[in-house]
Amino acid sequence: MHQSTLTAARQLRGSIAVPGDKSISHRAILLNALAEGQARISHFLQGADCLRSIAAVRELGVEIQTSGDEVWVTSRGLAHLQEPGDVLDCGNSGTTLRLLAGLLAGLPLFAVLTGDASLRSRPLRRVVEPLRLLGGRIDGRSQGDRAPLAVRGWTLRGGTYALPIASAQVKSALLLAGLGGSEPLTLTGRIDSRDHTERMLLAMGADLTQTLEEVTLRPVPNGLQSLSLRVPGDPSSAAFWWVAAAIHPDAELTTTGVCLNPTRTGALDVLREMGAAITITNEHSEGSEPVGDVTIRSATLHGTEISGALIPRLIDEIPILAVAAACAEGETLIRDAQELRVKETDRIATVVSGLNALGVRAKPTNDGMRIVGLSPQSSLQGTQLPSHGDHRLAMAWAIAALVARGETTITEADAVAISYPTFWETLETIRHR
Repeated sequence: MHQSTLTAARQLRGSIAVPGDKSISHRAILLNALAEGQARISHFLQGADCLRSIAAVRELGVEIQTSGDEVWVTSRGLAHLQEPGDVLDCGNSGTTLRLLAGLLAGLPLFAVLTGDASLRSRPLRRVVEPLRLLGGRIDGRSQGDRAPLAVRGWTLRGGTYALPIASAQVKSALLLAGLGGSEPLTLTGRIDSRDHTERMLLAMGADLTQTLEEVTLRPVPNGLQSLSLRVPGDPSSAAFWWVAAAIHPDAELTTTGVCLNPTRTGALDVLREMGAAITITNEHSEGSEPVGDVTIRSATLHGTEISGALIPRLIDEIPILAVAAACAEGETLIRDAQELRVKETDRIATVVSGLNALGVRAKPTNDGMRIVGLSPQSSLQGTQLPSHGDHRLAMAWAIAALVARGETTITEADAVAISYPTFWETLETIRHR
């Protein structure tokens, strides 16, 4: 689908089972590749990024079988991974590349990691430098700041490293590297990012301890044990439907079985602060993650500030939260989100540009944006919006189109396949014209 043209919906109603969580799907593949035994992973996200992790792990000699959204991973453990015979192509997946860099840095193997043009333009120094400090031998373009990366594995030393930014990818890469290390590894500083890796490692028998101030991983002589799990629904995908219901004048949508890990629910906290009508039911645990059903109904939203400790808990949801801000009364300020500059696109520049095209007063700042919501008497103006190949932009503009006057055309609309292959089909099931 090269482009999609949408008009406003008269009503939004439905119950939606969103795809499996992208972060957890990646980690379920990569960590089970390091474990001994067979794992069955159900509700696995069949998005392009996660399929790149499967392809890479196969190149390392791990047996993987798939059937629909079920995946079976059979591995003999960390010590039996084999050197890949070709370059590992991570496509558009920064998670695959960064986590593989950590995984491979501590193994006696040589590998080259690359990706598409977008991924090759994204900075990697923040993960390469700490891996080098642990003894990793990694080279690449711009002194290791750009892919392709060449990783010549080595037995890594442990020690203490203070994370300067809250990044789950950097934290996870270092923990994966630590699994092959000779000494304990302690991470301090900004460890307040997604903790799916820590939860999964604990469930697989890793010797890991964590507090609010630090995470310590000690070598496990007997290795990890495989972990079968059902991947909960992705809150980053569910957030598009949450905002759709909150900004539409006649809406009630329920997303079922969504991951409610506290490190991932920042979007819900912001929407509550903005005045959204939110109900959570059927709360329970699946594996090591809390899940539940989230229902959101139409509401009158008001502007807010999104900054500080909230940012790591909703960094991927900022494009769709910007759409909520555009439809809210008053001003919304987004700060401390400079990481948006190095996502699939410069999401500060591309989000602001799109909002301006929709008739919204929005301005970029160095670390975020200011958005002046439309008055109750106004509405978004349909227009043509480029996704720039960014899946989250494509979906954010689709949600904006549901409340915009006239037609909205989104180019490169098939970018949604990176994280939500069934997005367009689901949209048609819940919109009533």
